[in-house]
Amino acid sequence: MILNLEHIGIAVKDVKNAEKVFTKLFGKQSYKVENVASENVSTMFYKVGNVKVELLEATNENSAISKFIDKKGEGIHHLAFETDDITAEIERLKQEDFTVLNDPPKKGADNKMISFLHPKSTNGVLIELCQEISEEKG
Repeated sequence: MILNLEHIGIAVKDVKNAEKVFTKLFGKQSYKVENVASENVSTMFYKVGNVKVELLEATNENSAISKFIDKKGEGIHHLAFETDDITAEIERLKQEDFTVLNDPPKKGADNKMISFLHPKSTNGVLIELCQEISEEKG
């Protein structure tokens, strides 16, 4: 089951330059910087109320973020929704004819298992499903 909006992913060309903007905007520093080698991205997270904002910078030109920026420019890349059982949610959404891009889910940033839904099946919005990795599993 989808529980809530977990974070908004924003593609940026340079996370350090974007940090200056978002630190001023939110009036606070980011709480986490993380490299996700499997996705070829560097991420930076801000907590704003109950939602996080994730800045994503490509670490090489083969990154999905690099391709996104080349095609659309900087901006909102995805919406991420927290789920209490990502495997069950993937199965449910496949039965509802959504196109799941990562089955099984994979390890992502911020101690999460993640899976994406193709934008062609979600009215043009890239949707990420995420679930906190529990201590005993992770």
